[in-house]
Amino acid sequence: MSTQLDIPTTPTTPGYQAPEPTRSAPGIPLPPDTWLYRAKRRLLGDPLHSEQLDEERLGKPTALAIFASDNLSSSAYATEEILHVLVPVVGIAAFSLVVPITLAMLVVLGFLILSYRETIKEYPSAGGAYLVTRDNFGPVVAQVAGASLLTDYVLTVAVSTAAGTAALVSAVEELAPYRVPISLFFIALVAYGNLRGVRESGRTFAAPTYFFFVNMMLLLGIGAVKAASGDLPVVGRRLDGMIPFGEEGSGLLVGASLFVVMHAFASGGAAVTGVEAISNGVTAFRRPEARNARQTLVMMGGGLAVMFFGLSMLAAKIKVAPFEEGTPTVIAQIGEAVYGTSTLGKVLFYSLQVGTLLILVLAANTGFAGFPRLASFQAADKFLPRQLTKRGHRLVYSNGIIALACAAAALVVITGAEVTHLIPLYAVGVFTGFTLSQAGMTKHHLRKRQPGWRRGLAINATGGVMSLVVLVVIASTKFAEGAWFIVVMLPALVVVFLRVNRQYGKESAALEVGVHAAAKAPILRRHVVLVFVDQLDLAAARAIQYARTLTPDELRAVHFVVDEDEARLLAEDWGRLGLSRVPLELVACPDRRLTRAAVETTAHELSDGETEVTILLPDRKYRGFWHRILHDRTADEILAEVSKLAHANVTTVPFQLDSWVPEEALAMVQTVRERPGNGERPAGQTPPSRQARVDIGVVTPIEEAQWRDRVRIRGRVRSVRVAPRHDVPIYECVVDDGTGRIVAVFLGRRDLAAIQVGTRVEVTGTVGIHRGHLSILNPSYQVLAREE
Repeated sequence: MSTQLDIPTTPTTPGYQAPEPTRSAPGIPLPPDTWLYRAKRRLLGDPLHSEQLDEERLGKPTALAIFASDNLSSSAYATEEILHVLVPVVGIAAFSLVVPITLAMLVVLGFLILSYRETIKEYPSAGGAYLVTRDNFGPVVAQVAGASLLTDYVLTVAVSTAAGTAALVSAVEELAPYRVPISLFFIALVAYGNLRGVRESGRTFAAPTYFFFVNMMLLLGIGAVKAASGDLPVVGRRLDGMIPFGEEGSGLLVGASLFVVMHAFASGGAAVTGVEAISNGVTAFRRPEARNARQTLVMMGGGLAVMFFGLSMLAAKIKVAPFEEGTPTVIAQIGEAVYGTSTLGKVLFYSLQVGTLLILVLAANTGFAGFPRLASFQAADKFLPRQLTKRGHRLVYSNGIIALACAAAALVVITGAEVTHLIPLYAVGVFTGFTLSQAGMTKHHLRKRQPGWRRGLAINATGGVMSLVVLVVIASTKFAEGAWFIVVMLPALVVVFLRVNRQYGKESAALEVGVHAAAKAPILRRHVVLVFVDQLDLAAARAIQYARTLTPDELRAVHFVVDEDEARLLAEDWGRLGLSRVPLELVACPDRRLTRAAVETTAHELSDGETEVTILLPDRKYRGFWHRILHDRTADEILAEVSKLAHANVTTVPFQLDSWVPEEALAMVQTVRERPGNGERPAGQTPPSRQARVDIGVVTPIEEAQWRDRVRIRGRVRSVRVAPRHDVPIYECVVDDGTGRIVAVFLGRRDLAAIQVGTRVEVTGTVGIHRGHLSILNPSYQVLAREE
């Protein structure tokens, strides 16, 4: 098979007529935006072009605010969670254990920071634990890491908003009955910020993160000065509403069993959540991405270590315990003790609470930054619905953001927005991901043995062992408190992921089997087109008009007789309106089973084994919900069943009933026919004799380019077409500059790496005709930067 090329030549005979070119008419009215799109544009802003993705990348200060807010904010409640376990067992002696437990957790944090620096170095394309596990243990094991991290991100949002609500209630106790609605509002607020785009959310959330950090440094600084001078007040007793105090014992652990200490250590594990977020979002950083991400990771770890250790030290000095209702929080009590009751002290206290509220609420942003990206990786591997791979209105993974918001909202409602109820669910998924990531990196170093692999192996192996130990401790000590739910949920999610992947695999296999044979199959001798009609109207007439363009060997309309009177009237109208050239076949359907009758009619046409049958179904489209109720979906049922037959092809011919206005449609067609310019002329006329224009010193608008002109044009590639392998090599691309479109044809080429859909190009050459379109054959070209 060869491709017919209309190569432009100079006419040598009188009356030479060039082929009639066809072009898109830029003035054709486009469909109006839907009300939903207009609302989205008003809420989220103008849509971002795909080329602007690089502009959405983040510098280190903004990235720290987006990716580290969860990790930094955990310092606000990690100390409280440790005390929640120790105080009911050993009472006031808990304050002598809180600092050592904090130091042990900071050691774990240090190794995690070092480990994830190695991960970012070796896997700078983002993906974190999921990509590392997939690369080293295969896609099935990677789903365990994916499930654990996805649940972690959901819990991040739920815990952060619940903790932020607790901070608000600590300052304004009257809001206590409204915990759940307030938490849901916070989730919606952060989701909205993320739907507006990465840079937009970064600008929104950066200031509160640094505001909290400044408040914490001020609290720790003043607290350290007062502790050194002996002016720091000490509570050291149980107040009304606090959790019960146990009795101090003797020994190294002052009466606490090793299990209790490990339980407290597990509760403090909430402090290191969010460490993996930066490794999952490396591609969001500005270039060089890996270096900027590693530096931001160290800044995050250092900030958390200072705040977590400082709060534990102050808690040990002031000796404040958690309240049973969760408010006032431990950090709020420390703030009251450090700042005192003076006017300035109250201002600083409320500033601390506002900062804590903001950072805790905006810590949910870490989940919104990580969950959609991770879900897109899994969806690209066909373990989640592929809708999660699509970037939305503002170049973010909108479907992932919405899915995360819904899951977190459901969790908040179920747990009543109680942080203590959510924390036991939190750390299991986190440390599962940590363990798999470090184990994967350990195997990576052993496989690759790249320069410095021994150092990386020591760091990742140690980090992996530590993460595994913490995971076992958390799972065993918090199993009865709710961790059992995550232990059960993770395998269930993995099963779901594998089931989704299996379904996609089956679909791909079904679509790929026999592709070559089907494409090369010989054409059957006859082609019959049947138009199924129930009444003679514009929808049926449109389908018949389309059927005639197929030039079949036989064309006829088919009506299944359910009501004999209606069938008789239809036959009369058919002859009266001049449609006798398209015969109408009335098929008996006494049992009124239209789908069965359609299958039987089609099968009869196919019975000779030499006929290809095309079924056309007029499809009336209704916009309103009310219309959908008034009309059945019989056409869908016919399509589903008839299309199962070999060599039967079913096509619906849509007819937009609500928007059909004959006068407007005719005016539109007339506008296109009468449009001046674009080098077009009425069919059958000879192009006017003129001197071909040769003017390549300036850029020519496409609408002014005419046959035989030598022009230079600039525009964006709207589409490309590549010839099949067995055909003549040819690469075609349609260039659009806003005034019109023209085809650039490259003979002898199957691909041009530099020219793809969306590329801005400048092409120079002589205008000719190819496939009935104005074209430039084998032009010289130059790829342009976007600003050009």
